[in-house]
Amino acid sequence: MNEENKTKENEKVKTEKIDNKSEEVQKTEENKPKEIQEDKKTLKKEKKHKKEKHEDKLNEAFNKISELEDKLLREKAEMINLNKRRDDEMHRMLKYCNEDLIKDILPTIDNLERAIQMTKEDESNKKLLEGVKMVYCNLINTLEKYEVKIIDGNNKPFDPTYHEAVLTEHVEDKEVGLVLEVLQKGYLYKERVIRPAMVKVNE
Repeated sequence: MNEENKTKENEKVKTEKIDNKSEEVQKTEENKPKEIQEDKKTLKKEKKHKKEKHEDKLNEAFNKISELEDKLLREKAEMINLNKRRDDEMHRMLKYCNEDLIKDILPTIDNLERAIQMTKEDESNKKLLEGVKMVYCNLINTLEKYEVKIIDGNNKPFDPTYHEAVLTEHVEDKEVGLVLEVLQKGYLYKERVIRPAMVKVNE
C-alpha cells in the first residue's frame, strides 16, 4: 500500500509539474502578441526617425545647392558687369587715344596763327606768309580728319562748358553774357572739350 501511495503521489507531482509548465507556456504564448506589437511599434518609430533624418539631409542638400546656384549667378553677374566696364573703358581709351597728342599740337597751331597775323602786316614776308598758311592749313585738315573741331564762340551766349571767361567788358547794345571776343580758340575732340575757348564776355 505504501508503494502504491508513493507511486500515486509521484504521478500527482508529475501531473502538477506538467500543468505548471503548460500554464507557463500558455502565458508565454499570450504575451507573444504584445511583444510582437511592441516590436512593430519600435520598428515603425525607427523607420520614421530614419525617414525624417533622410528628409532633413535632403533638405539640407537642396538648400546648399540653392545657395551655390545663387552664388554662381551673383558671380556671373559680377563678371558680366566687370567685362562690360572693362569694355567701356577700353572703348573710351581707344576713342580718345590721340587726345594727348592733339593737346600737344594745339600750342603750335596757336603760334602759327600769331605768325600769320604778324606777317599779314609786312608785305616783304609774303612768301613766308604763304608757307606758314600752308603748314597751318595742313595741320587743321589733319585734325579735322580725327574729328577735332574749333569751338564757335564769337557773338554766342557764354557757355561754361565750352568757354572760359578771362575778361569782361560792358557794351550797351550787346546782350549781357554774350561773348564779345575769342582770345584763344577752344577745341572739341569728338564730343569732348579738350580745351575751352578763352573769351571776353559782355557784362
